Amino acid sequence: MVPVISNAKPARRQNVASGADGAEGDAAGEGLRLQKVLAQAGVASRRVAEDMIADGRVEVDGEIVTEQGRRVHPDTAVVRVDGVRVMVNENLVHLALNKPRGWQSTMSDDLGRPCVGDIVAERVAAGQRLFHVGRLDAETEGLLLVTNDGELAHRLMHPSYEVPKTYLAWVTGEFERSLGKKLRNGVELEDGPVKADRFSVLEVTEGKSLVRIVLHEGRKHVVRRLLAEVGYPVERLVRTHVGAVALGEQRPGTLRVLGRDEVGALYKAVGL
Repeated sequence: MVPVISNAKPARRQNVASGADGAEGDAAGEGLRLQKVLAQAGVASRRVAEDMIADGRVEVDGEIVTEQGRRVHPDTAVVRVDGVRVMVNENLVHLALNKPRGWQSTMSDDLGRPCVGDIVAERVAAGQRLFHVGRLDAETEGLLLVTNDGELAHRLMHPSYEVPKTYLAWVTGEFERSLGKKLRNGVELEDGPVKADRFSVLEVTEGKSLVRIVLHEGRKHVVRRLLAEVGYPVERLVRTHVGAVALGEQRPGTLRVLGRDEVGALYKAVGL
C-alpha cells in the first residue's frame, strides 16, 4: 500500500552557498577577484583558492587562469575547478523537488488540483522565475529538478545528451529475470523502439516485483508503457535519480537546494 503523503513543507536540510554578503569590485565594473568568487561559491577559503589558481586548477571562460589578480563578473563568467563547473552566479537557482503521488507536474492547474507550482509558490512570489525540468505523470512520484536556467533545463530534457534517469517500479507479477536482457536490447512501442540503459530485479515476493530501470529518454509514460509491453503493469513508480542527483531520504512535497558538486555534475553531463 502506498503511504499517505503530506502537503508541501520546507525541507529540513538545504545546501546554502557560503561567503560574505555584498560585492567586492571597483566603480569601473571590473568584477570581483577570482579567489573571492571561489570562496563565495563555497569552493574553498580565499587562501586555498589562491593555491588552486596558482596550481592551474581554475578555468575561466575556457582559459586556465594562474594570476592572482584576475577579476571576473559572476553573472557572466563560466568558472571551472578541476574541470567541474562552479556556480558563481547567485541568481541561478537549482532545486530538487520530491513530487508526491497525485500531484500535477505543472506550475498551475485550472482544475485546482495540487501541482508543482504550489510547492514553489513562495519562491515565485519572491521574484524567482522557476520552471521544472521535464515532468512526471500525476501518479508517478519522486525527483523533479527545478531551475531558472533555461539552457540547462533544455539540455537535461533532450535525449541526445543521454542524461540517465533512474526509477523504482513496483509491478504486478513475479518478474522473469530473463526479460532484463530484452529490455536492454529494446522493445517496440507504438511511437518507436525504447531500451533500458540498465535494468535489475531487486525483489520478487507474493506475486509482485520491485525493479530498477534506468533510461535516458523522456517520452510520455515511457517506463509504464515499457513494462506493460513485456507483461508487467506498474502499480507504483518513483524516480530516484536524475544524472548524479539523488532523491535520497528527501520527504514528499519538499524542496532541497542542490549542492555545489551536484550542480557541477549536471552542467558537466550536458556540456555546459
